Amino acid sequence: MVIKLKIIFAGTSEFAVHHLNKIIQHNYQVVGVFTQPDRPSGRGQQLTPSPVKIISQIKNIPIFQPESFNDAKSKKYLQIIYDLNPDVMIVVSYGLLIPNNILKIPRLGCINVHASLLPRWRGAAPIQRAILAGDKKTGITIIKMNSKLDSGDILYQIDCNISSRDTSLTIYAKLATLGSQAVVHILYKLSCGSVYYKEQDNKLACYAKKINKKEAQLNWISSAEQLERCVRAFNPWPISFFYVNNNLIKVWQVSILDHVDKKPGEIIEVTKQGIQVTTLKGVLNLICLQPQGKKPMLARDFINSRYELFRPGTKLQ
Repeated sequence: MVIKLKIIFAGTSEFAVHHLNKIIQHNYQVVGVFTQPDRPSGRGQQLTPSPVKIISQIKNIPIFQPESFNDAKSKKYLQIIYDLNPDVMIVVSYGLLIPNNILKIPRLGCINVHASLLPRWRGAAPIQRAILAGDKKTGITIIKMNSKLDSGDILYQIDCNISSRDTSLTIYAKLATLGSQAVVHILYKLSCGSVYYKEQDNKLACYAKKINKKEAQLNWISSAEQLERCVRAFNPWPISFFYVNNNLIKVWQVSILDHVDKKPGEIIEVTKQGIQVTTLKGVLNLICLQPQGKKPMLARDFINSRYELFRPGTKLQ
């Protein structure tokens, strides 16, 4: 017999919105949504609700926004969860640590949708780290949460390829679709009582630490292959960049050319197809660039007005 479960959903980002929408479309009873507090955003730094809050307001779902589950106010939210009496809590890109006393409340536990093939890339930035590492595959893993980071037993896993053209943005879109389909599949299995759990092999674990903006600066004493991965991994945020004559230039698209035996970081040729820069191994061809305060543009358009910055022989920082 299939029972429609009572669900608490915890999420914050657009990635989480895909999953919440799919759950609602399948007529599950979402009795409450937990999302992060409104944060200052934009040039005016106005308080802005999370994407999950916005969709929850539209759907008239009760919304709760704790700053933390470990402060003096956390008992209030603990009681709220008890009173909602959920069968399961679904956690997707939430951004707050959920303590063990809350994990134990739902009858079927707390289920997390993670954007990697666990145990590989536990942590905050699995998509970017997978691209940076040159992984050929990534995927979605659904786990039953425990007190340790992304280390719970696996309920479901599905993979997808990472192509040589994929950016974090395109992988994000692929995994949002896969994850939202996977979560309703697992909710059905939980309803039927036919879920099977598999322990993670901790020996295979590696960690996807949070992205630091400084990582996005292109280091010319790297290979063109590694720099090309950086550009794809940091698109759409924080966007790879370099300096030329103290001008910050963001890089949206590049390609790799054959090696030229010159010191890394030197412009060797400027063509309609791009600006060619030497690296430790290979040449990085800059195709789409963005000067400060402007929109991204193709290199051929960029150099029409800024050729003096990109003459052959110029050293980049």
